[in-house]
Amino acid sequence: MLKRTTAVLKFSKALSAAAAFASAYGSVPALAAAPTNPLLPHDLSPWGMFLNADIVVKAVMIGLAFASLVTWTVCVAKLLELRAETARARKRIAVLASDATLADAQRDSMGHKDPVAQIVLAAVKEATLSGGTRDEGFKERVALRLERAEAAMSRKIARGTGILATIGATAPFVGLFGTVWGIMNSFIGISEAHTTNLAVVAPGIAEALLATAMGLVAAIPAVVIYNQLVRMIAAYRALLGDASANVMMLISRDQNRTVRGSRAAE
Repeated sequence: MLKRTTAVLKFSKALSAAAAFASAYGSVPALAAAPTNPLLPHDLSPWGMFLNADIVVKAVMIGLAFASLVTWTVCVAKLLELRAETARARKRIAVLASDATLADAQRDSMGHKDPVAQIVLAAVKEATLSGGTRDEGFKERVALRLERAEAAMSRKIARGTGILATIGATAPFVGLFGTVWGIMNSFIGISEAHTTNLAVVAPGIAEALLATAMGLVAAIPAVVIYNQLVRMIAAYRALLGDASANVMMLISRDQNRTVRGSRAAE
């Protein structure tokens, strides 16, 4: 009982001392709230940094996002086109290789508008314009006409790939421009805030660097896709070259038959 009374007295003295301290110095909060800066963004996700970025940096990011969309659109469209045209060219070349004369190739190409059929019809047109003459000049004229047809088909299949080269070459520099502009604004903000606290500096620099990241995201796929399309277009041009070679062989055979027939008639 005596021990309990003593403990109660000690507790009462402690409460009295705490009350006296509180009345003398005021109440002290147990945990002070961290100071907040209304200028600092609260969301440092990519979307949050985009929303808090300068208008110029936003314009750069939007342009780079649009360039990336164009890159993938051109990629899908050209891959589908090249695969379809390559398959059709190989099928037509197989038919052309089975023809024995230029007349047979003309018959098989009538009603078709694929590049191989256009090459055959170009040779037939030159044969018609030459009036049936099969001399060395005729072969040269046919070769020139076939070269023109190949060049036209190559330009047609390569349409749209130039924009990929442009995006791949310029997107990093556009992103770098956004970064430089954003860092300039960050330094201006540091000067106005009169502080070099990392919490003040880091968000603005992160927003600026996001522009460079988006530039690389737009440029790297554009370069890779462009190189792949260039290889596929080169293979397609090789197929057109094979078709032209087959046509020239048919013309050479027709010329030999004509020479042999004239000799037999003599």
